[in-house]
Amino acid sequence: MQTVNAIIVKPSVKLLIAALVLIVLLAVFWPFGTIGAGERGVLLRWGAVTGKVIGEGLYVRIPISDRVVAMDVRILKEQVEATAASRDLQSVNSVVALNFHIRPDKVAEIYRDVGTDYKTRLIDPALQESVKASTAKYTAEELITKREQVKEEIKDHVTTKLQPRGIEVDDFNIVDFNFSLSFNEAIEAKVTAEQAALAAKNKLEQIKFEADQKIAEAKGKAEAMRVESEALKTNPQVLQLRALEKWDGVLPRVTGGSIPFLDISSIGLK
Repeated sequence: MQTVNAIIVKPSVKLLIAALVLIVLLAVFWPFGTIGAGERGVLLRWGAVTGKVIGEGLYVRIPISDRVVAMDVRILKEQVEATAASRDLQSVNSVVALNFHIRPDKVAEIYRDVGTDYKTRLIDPALQESVKASTAKYTAEELITKREQVKEEIKDHVTTKLQPRGIEVDDFNIVDFNFSLSFNEAIEAKVTAEQAALAAKNKLEQIKFEADQKIAEAKGKAEAMRVESEALKTNPQVLQLRALEKWDGVLPRVTGGSIPFLDISSIGLK
């Protein structure tokens, strides 16, 4: 009975071992592979970079000796914090973001020189250096008022550092500038003082305008009085004409004496 069981089991074990060996051989000697969209493959032969770049899709390699490393060539983002000093020695903490991509024809060179960790080895140091170099050219206040100019200068500096290494800069942004508490308080005090000075200036202009109005009004009244005075000198009958203009047509009622009124004949009325 034991002999029969041994005869039955042995073929099953052999079949299982054969299947496992086949799977291992296929895994080791499988010659096909694929490169995904937005990637390029760096072909290695016995661990050395051959310089051949494989495009998207299916590829064939020599088993055992060849290996393919996929590198992303799409637009990527790297955001870092950088501490620098302004021209007036203010401490500036910046947060900057870089959009970049690897040139497809340079992936083999980048892998050979720095491997896949190019962000840490190339991009972060370039960003840190560019931020420090550009920030040192401006005062803390200018970093705020000339933000767009500072941004473009940092971007140009980063591009100069990375482009020769096969990394193209697509965009650069200053996410934030942070200054020391004492500087922020000084800026707030300055803004408050400027607003107070502007309010005082506006008040002074208002007072001056009102004074000019009063002077103009007084000059107008003086001129009117001068004209009227000249008219009285040349024609005394103007007083009687003015009185006549104000008369309501009712004669004063008195019990005796003369009636002081207008000399109508003197102004040519009948």
